[in-house]
Amino acid sequence: MSIKTFKPTTPSRRQMTVSGFDGIDKKSKPEPSLTQVLQPSAGRNSYGRITVRHRCGGSKRKYRVIDFKRDKQDVFATVLRLEYDPNRSANIALVEYEDGERRYILAPVGLNVGDKVESGVNADIKAGNALPLANIPVGTVIHNIEIYPGNGAQLVRSAGTAAQLMAKDGGDAQIRMPSGEVRIIRTNCLASIGQVGNIEHENINIGKAGRKRHMGWRPTVRGSVMNPNDHPHGGGEGKAPVGRPGPVTPWGKPAMGYKTREGKNPTNKFIVKRRNEK
Repeated sequence: MSIKTFKPTTPSRRQMTVSGFDGIDKKSKPEPSLTQVLQPSAGRNSYGRITVRHRCGGSKRKYRVIDFKRDKQDVFATVLRLEYDPNRSANIALVEYEDGERRYILAPVGLNVGDKVESGVNADIKAGNALPLANIPVGTVIHNIEIYPGNGAQLVRSAGTAAQLMAKDGGDAQIRMPSGEVRIIRTNCLASIGQVGNIEHENINIGKAGRKRHMGWRPTVRGSVMNPNDHPHGGGEGKAPVGRPGPVTPWGKPAMGYKTREGKNPTNKFIVKRRNEK
């Protein structure tokens, strides 16, 4: 996926970059049967009070229903087109099964219009196919991974991400996540082959504040430039330190590095190696 730059006609244009949308059908509209109304759930409430900071507005958009379960087994589907999805960083692919049913799936690297994809234990090891971990060879690059069988994929779904199947032992498989964490997942969970597409997404420069507003993000003010009555970091002459053992939220709760995972979480036994271990 290429990145498009602009002539510096304005200060924001000098820095701004956008995706080249290679292979994406720019003129097609989303499949009507696979779209839903997306109601805003952030910003101000019915009384006009801010209930979620730094969020509000944004461009209108409809939600695309993605098939994360891949439960249509042993039936070939043809990729009709690749589409842009405003609700996620990854691109999506519209596929049509042999019986005429259409679904959206995440578009991995190497998936093109006209390709055939399949889900099931007998599917080939090729980009876009979904198989149980028990039927995937060790060392294969995968994405769109289930945590609980039949619940649908919850892991490794954003643009450019990929996990790797490291080992299998009985009914357990060891998966190395994009963060470096090694995690145990049951081998009857489904995973898709390949790396999620739109790899260059992380290199795109927003360029201007207005483009961030289109995404539904309002301006953020640092606590250190506020007054003491507005934020615990506020006040002081010149550029003062926060004056606390660590940074906190406006309500005094620890922030930036505060560990939120419960110490006695029962799923700790599934983590073989932490992402921050040397």
